[in-house]
Amino acid sequence: MITPVLQAASVHPLASPDEITAVQSLLGSSGLLGPEKRIAYLGLLDPSRGQEGQDRRFRVFIHDVSGAAPVDAVVSLTRGHVLSVTELDTTVTGELPVLEEEFELVEILLSTDERWLAALAARDLDVARVRVAPLSAGVFEYAEEKGRRILRGLAFVQEFPEDSAWAHPVDGLVAYVDVVNKEVTQVLDLGPMPIPAEHGNYTDPELTGPLRTTQKPISITQPEGPSFTVTGGNHVEWEKWSVDVGFDVREGVVLHNLAFRDGDRLRPIINRASIAEMVVPYGDPSPVRSWQNYFDTGEYLVGQYANSLELGCDCLGEITYLSPVVSDAFGNPREIRNGICMHEEDWGILAKHSDLWSGINYTRRNRRLVISFFTAIGNYDYGFYWYLYLDGTIEFEAKATGVVFTSAFPEGGSDNISQLAPGLGAPYHQHLFSARLDMAIDGFTNRVEEEDVVRQPMGPGNERGNAFSRKRTVLTRESDGVREADARRGRTWIISNPESRNRLGEPVGYKLHAQNQPTLLADPGSSIAARAAFATKDLWVTRYAENELYPTGDFVNQHSGGAGLPEYVAQDRDIDGQDIVVWHTFGLTHFPRLEDWPIMPVDTVGFKLRPEGFFDRSPVLDVPPVAGSTSVSGCREDSVSGSHCHS
Repeated sequence: MITPVLQAASVHPLASPDEITAVQSLLGSSGLLGPEKRIAYLGLLDPSRGQEGQDRRFRVFIHDVSGAAPVDAVVSLTRGHVLSVTELDTTVTGELPVLEEEFELVEILLSTDERWLAALAARDLDVARVRVAPLSAGVFEYAEEKGRRILRGLAFVQEFPEDSAWAHPVDGLVAYVDVVNKEVTQVLDLGPMPIPAEHGNYTDPELTGPLRTTQKPISITQPEGPSFTVTGGNHVEWEKWSVDVGFDVREGVVLHNLAFRDGDRLRPIINRASIAEMVVPYGDPSPVRSWQNYFDTGEYLVGQYANSLELGCDCLGEITYLSPVVSDAFGNPREIRNGICMHEEDWGILAKHSDLWSGINYTRRNRRLVISFFTAIGNYDYGFYWYLYLDGTIEFEAKATGVVFTSAFPEGGSDNISQLAPGLGAPYHQHLFSARLDMAIDGFTNRVEEEDVVRQPMGPGNERGNAFSRKRTVLTRESDGVREADARRGRTWIISNPESRNRLGEPVGYKLHAQNQPTLLADPGSSIAARAAFATKDLWVTRYAENELYPTGDFVNQHSGGAGLPEYVAQDRDIDGQDIVVWHTFGLTHFPRLEDWPIMPVDTVGFKLRPEGFFDRSPVLDVPPVAGSTSVSGCREDSVSGSHCHS
């Protein structure tokens, strides 16, 4: 039996303003920064295995607005110098992530382009009232775009500053813009279509009507404070959980060193957990929109658009905030105030039994620790929520809300667009996520088994036909570890440690439960299927490698595909009883409803990891009955009369 012990203090502290300033200084003194240079990404690298805390290294992507080759640099603050500088050939690697300053540039360049102005004039539109959504380009048959930094622009009419422009899409029109050469390369005008006139201003009394007056206050109080503690800036201890809460400008919240205290042992479960990519592919084949697919993580960096959260609005109750620090485009530190929210939630019944023989009535309430952030990427807003439960369960939930991307709705109807309001459409689309789970179940000797239910035929030994069983298959190599979910087979995956056994002699493990939603629906031969190959399968298992961080590879913007997981698994490494990473694809398929307009109520999707023989018995036997309180029914219990709930 392995008895791992982890440090109690944070071994992966958040980046500080001083550290980012020091990185800026080292880059400047090395000639890597200047008036023409922009930082497209700056992030703290994980320590190498076994070297936690020994070297603070930062990776930096630097874009040159003059058109010179971008670079990928690694800086060591511990050693005080630049470790490596790699010049990138964007015709091979793809482009660096989209810069915020390029958003406005697209609209500015189009505002003086004769073709664009002529197209607006044909629609009787004043350019001053037209907003342009600057959108990542993808990769298609445009050979002339190879090696050029391209954004595409779709137009929307904004009648006044507070007007929701998404209600008034200018359909049949799209522009392609080279943001380095500051050139509009193409304006595609398929002819005017009616612009939806009805407004979508979701705070306007015309739409809201009288606000409800029926809601009574809900008061969530913890008079003695939360049950968790935060030390070292980001190390969290809650109940028996231990975790370092990190933050990356690309991935957002990252959980490090996730472990559970079992007796006198602090047992590791996941070394690093993140949502390493998110793609939103659209299903409208119109020439104006058939290219629409956005990698919100790799192209736009969800972390940099994290909201500053507000008590009572985004988070309710006894809240602890963390304020991560990121870099702006010039290397200056920028604090995202209250960017990470942590709190406890009551979560209903944990365990309950009324025993007829013993007379004991037993009730225990569940609660969970919530670690979350919210980000706004254009029209959509996403919440990323990690949940830790008393029984050792780990859950992730993505919350999608905001405003759906709109189009005109054709008079003859459409097989690919929903109608939301008169003449207003919203193309069908998906929101597909990739969770990267660097597993460490009682250490780094892990394997994955696929478990399917088995229907047993009626016959000898099963005369009444009631028997069923299960089958487990060990995934031994990376080529075996590319899997699809199957709800009819009740398919799950068990990550276990064959060198750590429970008291029955079985390998300890955790089971991954998928929600069995569709994976990528685009044709396998499509551009998006090549670029988002991770989204074509529900599960990938790879051997751990320090530089294999993203399912789409390091550089997603305008990359033609094949990077990331397809390259990783092509090595076909041994994954049985090895240091492994589990990648899980999950997501929503969205056929927009009338109820999603003019602002979309939250829709959710996610996955669970539940203990599977990890503990020798129920890990919640020591959870006490709830004492009386004003917000949750209390229980009093004794061994004779059992448990009695009261208000």
